[in-house]
Amino acid sequence: MKQQINRPAVSPNAEKLLKVLVFTLVFSVMNASIFNVVLPVIGKEFKLNPSDLSWISTGYMIVYAIGSVTYGKLADRYRLKDLLAFGLVLFALGSLVGVAAVEYWMIILARVLQAAGASVIPATGMIIPVRYFPPEERGRALGTSAIGLALGSAMGPIVSGFVTGFASWRFLFLLSVLPLITLPFYRKYLDDEKGEPRPIDFIGGALLAGTVSLLLLAITRGSLNFLAGGLVLGGLLTWRLLRAPEPFVNPSLFRNRSYTAGIGVAFLANGMSFGMPFITPQFLTRLNSLTPLQIGLVLFPAALVTAFLGRKGGRLADTRGNPALVLTASVLLLSCFLLLSVFVGSAPYWIMLVLVFGNVGQSFMGIAMSNTVSRTLKREETGVGMGLFSMLNFISGAAATGLIGKLLDSGSTSVRLNPLLIMGEGALYSNIFLTLGIGTVLVALLYFGGFGKTGRTAGKGMTPRPAVKGAPRG
Repeated sequence: MKQQINRPAVSPNAEKLLKVLVFTLVFSVMNASIFNVVLPVIGKEFKLNPSDLSWISTGYMIVYAIGSVTYGKLADRYRLKDLLAFGLVLFALGSLVGVAAVEYWMIILARVLQAAGASVIPATGMIIPVRYFPPEERGRALGTSAIGLALGSAMGPIVSGFVTGFASWRFLFLLSVLPLITLPFYRKYLDDEKGEPRPIDFIGGALLAGTVSLLLLAITRGSLNFLAGGLVLGGLLTWRLLRAPEPFVNPSLFRNRSYTAGIGVAFLANGMSFGMPFITPQFLTRLNSLTPLQIGLVLFPAALVTAFLGRKGGRLADTRGNPALVLTASVLLLSCFLLLSVFVGSAPYWIMLVLVFGNVGQSFMGIAMSNTVSRTLKREETGVGMGLFSMLNFISGAAATGLIGKLLDSGSTSVRLNPLLIMGEGALYSNIFLTLGIGTVLVALLYFGGFGKTGRTAGKGMTPRPAVKGAPRG
């Protein structure tokens, strides 16, 4: 029999867990991007070409994406506190390997170990708000989690610049040991709930890992061979999920039309949002000739404002409904993209101001999508359902950066889609931002077409009725 735990509307430890989670998320997000600033330094030390050097990021992305859904699946069977202990210890172990790295393969091993451990954190960041808060307060909880995401993004470039300015880049690995201090608090505040013991479909898990790996490599490398391999493994994965008695991911999850529609819109929304933090350092370096530390200072105010407004965005979702938050996020993102399309290459203080709209919009959109998708899942589907959501968001971000990277590789362009562009040298960046703005409008239309009417009831403490009979109402 599955263990049942009767909770009050809000778990007594919920608020304490949120504070610990925010602290952990800061280091998880920081670790994902902190090495981007020092890649040229590492390449020079080990005499690497750009394609070899890219494995520091590519290897991390592949393992992180797979790990996010794997931990989500395991969270339906094992205690969350045990998974967190395993993940955080592995995260720290990878950090120690990185500090001692004297060969390039040791750096790759360190990043893989870090990703295998750190990927428990986004899964936890989705599961805790869903398990410990009722639907009418889930938006505020997700908004609080967004504070950690914003602070981690803001601090990454600045911390990297300061550390490498005074010491070796290897000391960046030590930052990932700090989350270990949260373990006693997780052990204290998390309950002992776990799902019914069931066999794990390791074959299905391996096929999922292989499919995601090859598809991410196809995106980052632009390889048709990897794409073909990913499609073949994807077909085998589909066959396995339909035939296995206990599949790694229950196919019934995808028969929930509300869930599949939600993750589809979220996939597109995340791609639009993720394009901004990737391209911004690119044009600040090329057009404004800023150093990594200066770029971090330009990005920092927007991230601070986002951290301050994260809870307010969550409360807006709780009181007015997710569609209201999506509309607010879309207006902010569209304003940012259109303004950057005009002012790209202008004085950094103008860019600093415009980025506030984009960062807040990106955070609000993430909160709304997480809240929307979580409401379509049964309680026993929360772990794997939100794990898949995290994985697809990560793949979406990788796809967006891969496509934008290919466009940037093409160099300057004589085509100016926005006639209001001030600096002609920024035409390529301007065109990309204008395209992201159009994509944001498309995402908003798709969301309101699928969730706009039912989602308005959420502001009164109700949840949208899923399209599939038997799916939960909260």
